Amino acid sequence: MADSVDPAVRSAIMRAVRAENTAPEMTVRKLAHRLGLRFRLHRRDLPGTPDLVFPGPKKVVFVHGCFWHRHPHPACRRGRSTPATRVDYWQAKFDRNVRRDRRVQRQLREAGWGVMVVWECQTKAAGLERLAGRLQRFVKSEG
Repeated sequence: MADSVDPAVRSAIMRAVRAENTAPEMTVRKLAHRLGLRFRLHRRDLPGTPDLVFPGPKKVVFVHGCFWHRHPHPACRRGRSTPATRVDYWQAKFDRNVRRDRRVQRQLREAGWGVMVVWECQTKAAGLERLAGRLQRFVKSEG
């Protein structure tokens, strides 16, 4: 099945996909700040360039888009959706993303960092209080 969008338009759409300062990331940053947690952003000297870095307790947070990083939770529909065109291309891309995420998390843990993943769907208003508790427990916990 051919792409229904002109290649130039598709290219512009894909260029607009952001890696940093996304809406879910900004939600997590505001939440962490509201909780009194202080952090650094996008430390490029760490594997995977974590979205939030808490240097003192050696904790990092990644804010993953459910679609791009394949959120495995069965209730998350965006984590299972795949474009109808070029399915093989997309599946290979998603598989590479998931493998990279696992590798980066392993490298960070081996270097003594605690790793937390926040999924895009967890940043919606209905789940923010639960996320706040989870974030605070993670940053304040030992190990």
